[in-house]
Amino acid sequence: MKKLPIGIQTFRDIITEGFVYVDKTGIAYDIITKGRYYFLSRPRRFGKSLFLDTLKDIFEGKKELFKGLYIYDKWDWDDKYPVLRVSLGSGVEKDINQLYPRLRWILKKAERDLEIDCESNNPVECFQELILSAYAKYNQKVVILIDEYDKPILDNITDSDVARQMRDAMKNFYAVIKDNDAYIRFVFITGVSKFSKMNLFSGLNNIEDITLNANYGNICGYTHNDLLTVFKEHLKGADMEMVKLWYNGYNYFGEKVYNPFDILLFISNNHEYSNYWWETGNPSFLIEMLKTGEYFIPNIENFVATKEILNTFDVDNIALVALLWQTGYLTIKEQIKDDFGVNYHLGIPNKEIQLSLNSLFITYLTEQKEEKFSQQRRLLNMLKDGELEGFKEALFSLFASIPYNNFTNNKLPEFEGYYASVIYAYLASLPVNLIPEDVSNFGRIDLTLQYRDKVFIIEFKLCEKATGAALKQIKEKRYYEKYSNFDNIYLIGIEFSKEKRNIVGYEWEEV
Repeated sequence: MKKLPIGIQTFRDIITEGFVYVDKTGIAYDIITKGRYYFLSRPRRFGKSLFLDTLKDIFEGKKELFKGLYIYDKWDWDDKYPVLRVSLGSGVEKDINQLYPRLRWILKKAERDLEIDCESNNPVECFQELILSAYAKYNQKVVILIDEYDKPILDNITDSDVARQMRDAMKNFYAVIKDNDAYIRFVFITGVSKFSKMNLFSGLNNIEDITLNANYGNICGYTHNDLLTVFKEHLKGADMEMVKLWYNGYNYFGEKVYNPFDILLFISNNHEYSNYWWETGNPSFLIEMLKTGEYFIPNIENFVATKEILNTFDVDNIALVALLWQTGYLTIKEQIKDDFGVNYHLGIPNKEIQLSLNSLFITYLTEQKEEKFSQQRRLLNMLKDGELEGFKEALFSLFASIPYNNFTNNKLPEFEGYYASVIYAYLASLPVNLIPEDVSNFGRIDLTLQYRDKVFIIEFKLCEKATGAALKQIKEKRYYEKYSNFDNIYLIGIEFSKEKRNIVGYEWEEV
């Protein structure tokens, strides 16, 4: 059985040392032979660096590494090109005084690889010098591969002044590509975010963004078929439908894909389900962004975005939904075409993100940390046992335990959607199947929870006294009819007082 390439981003090592490799060389061949300038956005740890390293070995003519792979008998291996690779994935620079020496250090590796010495210590001048010198030395146009192009900006995204300085500095660096088109064979740029061409790649109007190109939807990540074939032996005995529920769901208009890191760690940990990918990141920037506005959580997780929204991302104009999509916390559930063009219905990709992201939202909304798990456990146990009176007490206790200063020291609880967001985030953080029915109104939510043989249909309303309207509405709309195949169906109406900051009306019945 082949070894798992956990953390290995070097194509040569994967091939020569007996690691599992999912063949992406067919996509690489298609890209290389059809165009010259490409941009790809994917979340972290999705295989971008490995794909770039694969491109590097193709252009350098390392034919022996590709035996048995798609590209082996199709590419002209006699054509070899100098490759200039710039990887910004490691290190954190907190200002441009740290950035410039870092860029120069990165280019020193390119100097060694190309056996060229830069005369200038200025990274912009050295970048240009490397392109011109490589072209002259090898009598071939240069291949430029840039990995994590946006990291210096994203590392400082919560400090707009520093982020703006980083953006402007990197814009100056990348402008070298535009000025040297005559000496360039191929450019491939990867990153997490999609900063506008105008603000970062000024002049590179011919760069093709393949982020949502269906032809390249599987350029990174593993498909379910990859798991059933390439990883067949590694996943023997695993419940593949449960694996799909936990980790599949990222949609870039090819087949839905898995984050490779999740699958490799899942196998390595003896098929134990855990939030492997989530735990490697630091989503603290999300909390900082959430603090800057009033966000209705159910809407964030059930959002219809225009192409403009998904593509609009800059230091001076950060759309939270666009950032959540680009960083992998949301994915495209459906493409919607109408008279206004193409829109995208966004949602949570899988169970890992559902549990983790909503747990983060709870922290943002309530400042509950230590007690969060006990609240989640209590809510789940009540649902599991069908104890609806106990569920009421758990909800009441939940709101009563929110620190009083959470209400007095900020204006978030004054936001009409606050209480519905708390309810939604807590329920969505549970290991249940959650289906929002109607989350368009800040003062109420309709949602359905499925847990094993039970279905819970919940209507939440914001009002100042109990009216019974919440349960009445569920019965009038007859939401429950579509779940008639379940053994136990519960209808729950919850009414909440903004003034009392807790539940004032709670009714339920079993159908």
